[in-house]
Amino acid sequence: MRVVHLAEVAAQPVEEGGARDTTVRWLLSRPEGAPNFAMRLFELAPGGFTPLHEHPWEHEVFILEGRVEVVQESGPSPVSPGDAVLLLPGERHRFRNTGDAPARMLCMIPLPEEG
Repeated sequence: MRVVHLAEVAAQPVEEGGARDTTVRWLLSRPEGAPNFAMRLFELAPGGFTPLHEHPWEHEVFILEGRVEVVQESGPSPVSPGDAVLLLPGERHRFRNTGDAPARMLCMIPLPEEG
């Protein structure tokens, strides 16, 4: 077992193209002993957003706090604290903070096979 407190993990700016005012904390991943999945905490400042992107794996996102919308080609979909979001492989998306306070969400992704 491994326990990591949020205060132990530095927030890093999301620097992928198209991101704004967003940080990520890699809470659990390979360095902490996780063999298959990573748990990340994203924090979006008011008006902040993740890059518009897609990838070949699914991932799950849990909204902790704030007013957030998931933007896809079909348009934006509002999500609220307590909502869990499943994004399937190939679904183009971005998360955007539409509120006037910070938004926080957990995001779980599979880790690539080591080798």
